[in-house]
Amino acid sequence: MPTIQLETNIAAPVERVFDLARSIDAHTSTTEGTGERAVEGRTSGLVEAGETVTWEARHLGVRQRLTSKITAMERPDFFVDEMVQGAFATMHHRHEFGEAGEGTLMRDVFEFTAPLGPLGWLAEKMFLTAYMEKFLLQRNAALKSMAESDQWRELLN
Repeated sequence: MPTIQLETNIAAPVERVFDLARSIDAHTSTTEGTGERAVEGRTSGLVEAGETVTWEARHLGVRQRLTSKITAMERPDFFVDEMVQGAFATMHHRHEFGEAGEGTLMRDVFEFTAPLGPLGWLAEKMFLTAYMEKFLLQRNAALKSMAESDQWRELLN
């Protein structure tokens, strides 16, 4: 099972970063390249424990749907979203937040398995892990920019 671990230092309070990371509207704004949008379940605002979101997006040239559920949350320390339906065989994403100096250290632990057995394993090794890491890095950079500017005010009321 591939595991992607990322750390992002953000010059903003931990509560702000935590809320931006679970904001449907911020997620949509930070994933413009894939046309990601929430189409079922929670479709705007802040996702809460136990809620689901169905995302529609274009990844690797294919329009896809993925439904994830928030399976654990402790504000402002962490939350976990897990795929309940979608293109992966499994997907588990733990988002962690901690104070770091005068800002926040945001940590992602993203684990997944591709479908199709040996073909999926080959896809993981050849391109899928790198694709997902690039996607998460771009999203985290956009979230950092949002949190460190006044843009967050438009999304968190």
